[in-house]
Amino acid sequence: MPEKQQTEESPTPPQRAEERPRRRQARGERRIAELLGAAAAVFCRSGYTAASTNAIAREAGVSPGTLYQYFPNKEAIAVGLGDQLLEHWARSHGQALTSENIGLPLDRMLDAVLDPLIAFNVENPAFAVLMHGPDTPGPIADEIGTVHCALLARVEEMIATRLPDLPPDERTVTANMTLHLFKAGLTLIMSHEGSERDAYIAELKTVMHRYLEPLLEREHPVGR
Repeated sequence: MPEKQQTEESPTPPQRAEERPRRRQARGERRIAELLGAAAAVFCRSGYTAASTNAIAREAGVSPGTLYQYFPNKEAIAVGLGDQLLEHWARSHGQALTSENIGLPLDRMLDAVLDPLIAFNVENPAFAVLMHGPDTPGPIADEIGTVHCALLARVEEMIATRLPDLPPDERTVTANMTLHLFKAGLTLIMSHEGSERDAYIAELKTVMHRYLEPLLEREHPVGR
């Protein structure tokens, strides 16, 4: 029987061979995303220490053997999830901590800075579990330390932009206090839902406004 002629529309064997690795790669990326999503749900429900790879596999609807094809242990899963969350965190903080926002009136500045940061944490509750939990895996703890220092430095830069005459030691104290006020308020916000959460968001903004307003009066003293 004569062989069929290959038409222009039909892919050549080399093209099909190239497509197979791409499909496998796409499937692998989807599976990793599913496993990280399942891990986030399990960590939120059980905490990092009590969570198990079997529970994560069940949450993802796969066998433990399938999970181990992608992650050798629970810490590797947590580190993968932590890297993903830190990437998202960096985007939300980049959106919030801009020079444009620091020049706004205080009430509008607090809305512009705090709203995206709070939204990120509400949408990603596993972030608090992994980043601020008592049993954070070592590699994630190291990253958090680096991120915290970078965030503190950025807050100090913003304060220096607003209050250029503020002495450096006072600027550091103000940045630290501002950051810790936010973290304390965020803990309350994350532990409530609905209208109660909204009330704590409003209260956090009130507290931070009352703390920052007297400092910012140095920028525009009364009577000038």
